[in-house]
Amino acid sequence: MASATRDDRTDGVVFEQEADGSITAKDLETGLARGGDTRAEALAQLAEVLELEAGGGEPVTDEDLEAMGLDPDDEGDKELPDFMQ
Repeated sequence: MASATRDDRTDGVVFEQEADGSITAKDLETGLARGGDTRAEALAQLAEVLELEAGGGEPVTDEDLEAMGLDPDDEGDKELPDFMQ
């Protein structure tokens, strides 16, 4: 259920209450959305995504990957899924 009052809006943020009780915040200009347990959390998550989309943030380093328990040299599965072939 969106909190927007007009369907023709192309800017701003709308919030939707999900079936599981979480809240989704959606930026109408970009179409990007993020969720959280509260409106404030969803909006904070959305702000972070918008910053990254605009080129903000720092690149992930090998040390970051290792801290997350990932192998920086692992390139993963290089085979494309069927729908991408």
